[in-house]
Amino acid sequence: MDQTYLTSILDKVAKGEVSISAAVEQLKELPFQDIGFANIDEHRNIRTGHPETIYCEGKTPDQVAAIMDRMMESNANILATRASREVYDKVTEVAPEAIYHPEARVIVVQRNQTLRSDKIIAVVTAGTSDIPVAEEAALTAEVMGNKVDRIYDVGVAGIHRLFSKLDRIRAANVVIVAAGMEGALASVVGGLVDKPVIAIPTSVGYGANFGGISALLTMLNSCAAGVAVVNIDNGFGAGHLAAKINQL
Repeated sequence: MDQTYLTSILDKVAKGEVSISAAVEQLKELPFQDIGFANIDEHRNIRTGHPETIYCEGKTPDQVAAIMDRMMESNANILATRASREVYDKVTEVAPEAIYHPEARVIVVQRNQTLRSDKIIAVVTAGTSDIPVAEEAALTAEVMGNKVDRIYDVGVAGIHRLFSKLDRIRAANVVIVAAGMEGALASVVGGLVDKPVIAIPTSVGYGANFGGISALLTMLNSCAAGVAVVNIDNGFGAGHLAAKINQL
């Protein structure tokens, strides 16, 4: 339940347009809705400023659609991550305005496009193969009301590419860096900017990459100050954190 929805109910009560009992009826789902297989945290938007995100892996298409249907009653913007095309097709039955981003595997319902900050979040990738994770981060930040500048394929193997984009990266208020292989790009960027850097190790790489563990360890051991690290392939976590920093 977003604050706009809640404010609207209380405003109508204050003006006498809605009775107290009717308002209570609308608010009865707080703090959560029990729909049997899920307890939807309707209070989260009020507590944190952002609604619950639907993590689709492990859920059936019907379950995701049912959660989406309930959440749309009182939330303008909803994000569903790790969604398949099959899940999206089911979701459109209850949310025709939903948009699917197949590369990021993200479903977005965005009925409120108001910016919460005029500052920019830069999302940077080492390679093109890191883009799916970076897009999850970028879309998350955008749904949360932020401007995003995408700067892709500027890894350390051709570091002149990074230098050519440095003005754009330095113009950002927060920088997200997604990198696989050895994950060195986060340290390089961290040593070149005066803004917080959120590093995402990706599972891109050959065998010794160990599914992103080598990049994770490189980033955790970065000698560049001001670099924080999220979990492997966790674009959502990076985008959410960047949005909160950007809106302080």
